Amino acid sequence: MTSLRTLLKDLQPSPLAPVLGLNQIAHLLALPMVGLLWAFAALGEPKAMAQWRWVDIVGEGGMGLMAGIWLLQLRLSRPGGRVTDLFCLGLAAILLGQWVDLLDEFWHLPKTVYWDNWLESTLVPLGALLLTLGLHHWRQEQRALTEQLLKRERLFREHRSMDGITQLGDANYLQAQIALEQGMRRPGALLMLSLKGFDSVARELGLAEADRLLQAVSHLLLLNLHPDDLLCRYAADRFCVLMPGSDGQAARVQADHLRQALNTLAHHSRSGQRLQLCGQSAWAEICLSRPPEQQLLALAQALRQTP
Repeated sequence: MTSLRTLLKDLQPSPLAPVLGLNQIAHLLALPMVGLLWAFAALGEPKAMAQWRWVDIVGEGGMGLMAGIWLLQLRLSRPGGRVTDLFCLGLAAILLGQWVDLLDEFWHLPKTVYWDNWLESTLVPLGALLLTLGLHHWRQEQRALTEQLLKRERLFREHRSMDGITQLGDANYLQAQIALEQGMRRPGALLMLSLKGFDSVARELGLAEADRLLQAVSHLLLLNLHPDDLLCRYAADRFCVLMPGSDGQAARVQADHLRQALNTLAHHSRSGQRLQLCGQSAWAEICLSRPPEQQLLALAQALRQTP
């Protein structure tokens, strides 16, 4: 059911990010493109089809088309801001430069006209410069985002393994991280937690309220983790913590600490009902020779048997 709701959410159209505070940037970009087309048609002499160079037409037209697609993708996937503005303006300049190059393949302009050569020589380099500035600020932005994602990801990023409700890594991401620890031959521990009575919350208050509870639990656990630990959502209400470099004693202490934190969580539903559920925990040291999936299944089984 969760996967279906996530799929339906992904299918909904996303709003386009503004560029320089303007939402109708596509219309503003279309105006110079139409104006350039009119200028070439009014001032130039059409080339015979035999003079058309299809390699240049396909190359320049295809590059302009790709710049337009990249521009649309950026506005769909990013919020507004300095980085988005620089990226979009750079792509818009490249698009216009390629548009001029493409029109030049169909019309001869008089030798007294210089603005087409000027546009061809400046728009694409200007766009590349804006993209470079955008990449510089994007690098700084990524550093800040990496700090925010501390305890949610480590070593590598994979959006396809991200849980849509809690924004934590899922079981596949966790297994990949355990495999990395095994490859480095480094000791570590796994800790799994869940809530007693979670099924009744979903049944009595609905899935939306159960999702809100899971989000609250994830935030609470993140606040109580060591900076080197990784929190993932394994399945349903089961969360798993990867503790690299830790032994069984450290895992036992952390399990007690996190279980007590869950016991103190007082979640208030939208209807005003106060929910306070008890936490369960189970832990195990990472086995370097056992497949990660089997270790997680064994830990989940141990958690179910916890009184």
